[in-house]
Amino acid sequence: MSYKTSIAHQNYVFADLKTLMAKATPLRSGDELAGVAAENATERVAAQMALADIPLKNFLNEVLVDYDRDEVTRLIIDDHRADLFAPISHFTVGDFRNWLLSSDATTEKLQSLSMGLTPEMVAAVSKIMRNQDLILVASKCEVITKFRNTIGLKGHLSTRLQPNHPTDDLLGISASILDGLMYGNGDAVIGINPATDNLQNLTELLKLMDHIIQEYQIPTQSCVLTHISSGIQLAERNVPIDLMFQSIAGTQLANEGFGISLDLLQEGYEATLALKRGTVGQNLMYFETGQGSALSSHAHHGVDQQTLEARAYAVARKYNPLLVNTVVGFIGPEYLYDGKQIIRAGLEDHFCGKLLGLPMGCDICYTNHADADQNDMDVLLTLFGAAGLNFIMGIPGSDDVMLNYQTTSFHDALYLRQLMGLKAAPEFDTWLSEQGIFKQSNNRIHWAEHMPAQFSKLLA
Repeated sequence: MSYKTSIAHQNYVFADLKTLMAKATPLRSGDELAGVAAENATERVAAQMALADIPLKNFLNEVLVDYDRDEVTRLIIDDHRADLFAPISHFTVGDFRNWLLSSDATTEKLQSLSMGLTPEMVAAVSKIMRNQDLILVASKCEVITKFRNTIGLKGHLSTRLQPNHPTDDLLGISASILDGLMYGNGDAVIGINPATDNLQNLTELLKLMDHIIQEYQIPTQSCVLTHISSGIQLAERNVPIDLMFQSIAGTQLANEGFGISLDLLQEGYEATLALKRGTVGQNLMYFETGQGSALSSHAHHGVDQQTLEARAYAVARKYNPLLVNTVVGFIGPEYLYDGKQIIRAGLEDHFCGKLLGLPMGCDICYTNHADADQNDMDVLLTLFGAAGLNFIMGIPGSDDVMLNYQTTSFHDALYLRQLMGLKAAPEFDTWLSEQGIFKQSNNRIHWAEHMPAQFSKLLA
């Protein structure tokens, strides 16, 4: 089915919904690389005008990736809740935007609607929204998850403490963990990207983090970001796994490039559930995504990268995750060229994930060959504070010495919490006060000038 519109006395015809979605997407280098982007700004506006008039129900009848060839498409269509979609089933994409921005679209209504939405619907509406629209709507969403603490409450901001080390040295990792805790980081998860991905090394890292959490009775959870097949083996050996990790994408072919399927994700989910390590809840999956991942493995089927990113959220949603992290600038300038594109993509991802009912965080980051700098990341960080992001990264000095990219530091979380009056997860916030790390006076939070004595033995 083709779609038509005219602008400036020129007619535009878009061959199908997939083409229209790609042409309507705000400019980014990945879509140009894939050859699906609008040829110019005028064509982009024409596509956005045409997209605004599309009925939302069209996305249930015209799939962008073939149903018979793609298990992600089958998941999206088969799990769609028509009863929850019914109240807005008469909307066009433009109507949906207007309603989302209205006072009628309350937090409660957005929560009840999430399973009635498909990723393609939320990707479509994001394409006709300004940055401020994405921020305002996302700020109305509240997605709460629990394992050993409660993440996602309004007025709170959590962090992943990321103590990576280029040789997985346990003392070096311990020093980074201690540093992060002293800045109030780590309530989302203490999560390590391992430099050496063998079961013995993974076991040592998991046991180290489990020891620290148990020794100091920290109300948080740990994760080693290894492949889910390794995670399943560790779970079978009863190694102390809190969260099961996996990178995911928005097409079956891209997920096969990661060495995964929906069945394997289900196996990992069930293996971790069986360990019963959560105390206040059982949300125990940790997923990472990123615009451009499908294109980078030639698995995009001609679909724009932002829509495919939203489709990855349907995969995540199936397994009730504790955390979903869009690693927004990590894949590089081939997909998001500069700070402007990274900022836009981050706001899109957060908006789409939250509408779909996911606990969205963001690795606010860039690679050293991108046309971006830390000031761009400060802007995105601050916008996310307004938008109600669930969590960010916390890394020593903003510089990951193992993965070689730039992200947010331990003190960036302090900045945002102080600026906007945000707190850590409630259980973790209480722990920080009890340990003497943070104290509150005159409605301001202060942190300890000296390391509390009880932590000194961690580096002994």
